[in-house]
Amino acid sequence: MSEVKAVVLDCDGVLTDNGSSWQNIHEHFGTENLETLERFLNHEISDDEFMADDIRLWTEVQPKIHRNDIIRCYSGIALMPGARELVHELQSRGVFVTIVSAGVDVFVGAIAGMLKVDDWAANGFDWDEEGWLRGPAPTRVNSHEKGLMVEKLARIRKLDPESIVSVGDSSTDLSMMIPGSGFIGFNPARQRAVDAFEAAGVPIVREGDLRALWPHIFDGERFPDSGEGD
Repeated sequence: MSEVKAVVLDCDGVLTDNGSSWQNIHEHFGTENLETLERFLNHEISDDEFMADDIRLWTEVQPKIHRNDIIRCYSGIALMPGARELVHELQSRGVFVTIVSAGVDVFVGAIAGMLKVDDWAANGFDWDEEGWLRGPAPTRVNSHEKGLMVEKLARIRKLDPESIVSVGDSSTDLSMMIPGSGFIGFNPARQRAVDAFEAAGVPIVREGDLRALWPHIFDGERFPDSGEGD
């Protein structure tokens, strides 16, 4: 087994206890996009089309949306148990820790800063100079092709794929598993994800504590009892 040198983490539902940072905005405005979501999961529309439709729904409720309105949507969302401890122990071991998320950059960036990860990428919005929403920003992380970001990481950091482990909670996160790399399914909320993880033959951690990933990352090792984050 190759030495693990990088761990790539999804954000929504992995590092945080929310299901989706996009859905949090829908809940704030009282909108829903279940039909569009199903079309997106079935590869019928792109990330750009999905985001544009979300914004259309929100602006029908509130025509002018400020950046602060979006930030307020994330009040009360907590880190997943073990998030601080996992990131700290990985970095203490010299592992490069990055977030690759198709979630909202306003939210993902705040989590990245809170956890002090080494790098992060997410999707988001185009704002004017005063912070008013103009539309979606061009997609940075394609939900169905998150492996492009993992390949970029491997290329920039000169890493063998065998030294990279990715972690996600949804079926689309499996796209992070580039050939030769590892993947761990974490706390899947949807049966679609469970089915996809089982079909791919990847380990599945069903408990909502990120420290439970450790034995899968480091071949049966127990999580270090450092007390960090207590």
